[in-house]
Amino acid sequence: MFKGFRSFLLRGNVVDLAVGIVIGAAFTAVVTGFVTAFLTPLIGVASGAVGDFSQKTFDVGGTPFPYGVFVNALISFVLVAAVIYFAVVVPVGKLQARMDRDKPVPPAKTECPECLSSIPAAASRCSFCTTELSARPGLPAQTQALQSS
Repeated sequence: MFKGFRSFLLRGNVVDLAVGIVIGAAFTAVVTGFVTAFLTPLIGVASGAVGDFSQKTFDVGGTPFPYGVFVNALISFVLVAAVIYFAVVVPVGKLQARMDRDKPVPPAKTECPECLSSIPAAASRCSFCTTELSARPGLPAQTQALQSS
């Protein structure tokens, strides 16, 4: 039982996921600290609030609503999402496009009228049932070959 659990934990996907979560949590803490230390006070200066903007609240019916905390969380989210998008999503998308561009295009396929197997459209004989396809006008490659001769 423990041997299977150990092999599960030591697979590359689980370890990579754990490392990603830890680094993501640390990065989020850094961004939250940056927002709290620098951006929120700047918003407070711009809005005329003096001191810690994250402590700002408004009261409705005697109940305080801490909107400054929400603004901090919103700015942190936007910054984390922007960094992840521009540092991870865009480069990986470009890498995927470059790798997909190098793949050869598979040949066009059609179905054999006798055995319904998938065969190349340019084939003159089915590789599965050996039916000769050159006399079959319904297949596109043979129709083109007959018109060009």
